[in-house]
Formats: sequence, structure tokens, C-alpha cells
Amino acid sequence: MNHPHRTQTAPVSETAPPALTELRARLNAQLGGAARAWLDLALDEAAAHPGTHGPISAWELRIAEAGRRCGPEYADVARVLLMHAARADPDALARVYRQGTAAERRAVLHALPHLVPGPDSLPLVEDALRTNDTRLVAAAVGPYAARHLDPHNWRHAVLKCLFTGVPVEEVAELPRRARADAELARMLAAYADERTAAGRSVPEDLHRVLTLTEPTATPTGTSGPGRPGTSGTSGKES
Repeated sequence: MNHPHRTQTAPVSETAPPALTELRARLNAQLGGAARAWLDLALDEAAAHPGTHGPISAWELRIAEAGRRCGPEYADVARVLLMHAARADPDALARVYRQGTAAERRAVLHALPHLVPGPDSLPLVEDALRTNDTRLVAAAVGPYAARHLDPHNWRHAVLKCLFTGVPVEEVAELPRRARADAELARMLAAYADERTAAGRSVPEDLHRVLTLTEPTATPTGTSGPGRPGTSGTSGKES
């Protein structure tokens, strides 16, 4: 008989990548008993009934209540796990994104590297980058954007971080993509000149990225944090 406050880590799914398995284990250690029990049941339900039943699926309802059940600080991870358990495809992710709160949209962006192997969900990234919500912008420049944004849009995403004050540490694979990028260097220099001419300070992050555009720059260091709740690219892988 299963105890409602069991402490062992329930499997995310038989096919969960190591990054998600690690996230589940860490989340399980942080949640209280009632929240763990709720998440176990919600994941089982999502895995058993991944499709849409009626106007909205059961797992989408669980995504909506994850903040209340798990707490705002753990909701991103819980939502990513739920989307993976439900095997959400690009259409389902787009629906959750369109209908969700800002927090739910952020979770969708974090889930993309786990669920969408190709560029199908780039419209969600591009939409987030058009906002001035810094948490959405930060989520949008994760590993999925690093893999699939074309050079033009990726450069503008980096500039968007500078405009809005999102730390460039949020940009996944920044050293690799910035290295020897003369056009990015030109854009950064122009932005720095504009700010200087207006009597405004130049963000320190701009100088950091400009250094990374040198052809001799070593592609290590600022690689974007793992999201949610990890370091490196394995989180936004999560």
C-alpha cells in the first residue's frame, strides 16, 4: 500500500533524459510530503492520459495548479516534468503557452529542449523575446534558442538581454555562438556608442560579450545556466 507521504523518488518516465531524472530527484528532496504526493499523482495521470479530453486536458489543469501545490519556487520544475510526462508535442506546448500565465509560459520555454528536437517551437521563443518580461526573456535564451535561432535573431536576442538588463549568463552557449561573430561585435559597438553619446553608462555585460566575439576567444565560461534549478546547460536542458 502506497503511503501518501512516501519519500522515494517516483520515476519521471522510462524514457526521461538524465537531466530530468536529476531534476525530479532534487525536487523530490525539496518538496514537502503533501506536495510530493500531489506531484506523483499528477505525473502518473499525465503519463496515463496525455491527450486532450474536452476543451483542456487533465495534465494542463495540473500545470495551472502547480504553483499552488508545489510553491512558486518549485513550480517551473514541476511543470516541465508534467509536460514531459504528458509527452507534449509542439501543438500542445503552443496551446499551454498561449493560454497560460507568464509563469506557465516560462515553464514551456524551459521544457522545449526536452520535448522538441527541431525548430518547430521557435515561434514561442520569438514571442517571448518580443516581451519586456525579463523572466520570459531569460527563459527564451536557453539551450533551445542556442540550437535553433538563426544568427540574425540570435544576435538580437543577445541585444534584448542587454536592453532589458537580463544577465548574459542566461544566454546558453554564448561563448560558442559569439566567437568570431563580427556582425555581433559591430552591433554591440554601435549600441555602446549610442549609450555613450546619450551620456549613459555602457553595461559591463556588453564588454563581456564583445570580448567573446574575438576570433581568439576561448569558447568556455559563460554558457548559460541550467534551467530550472541547475547549473550548466543541463537544466534548460532544462
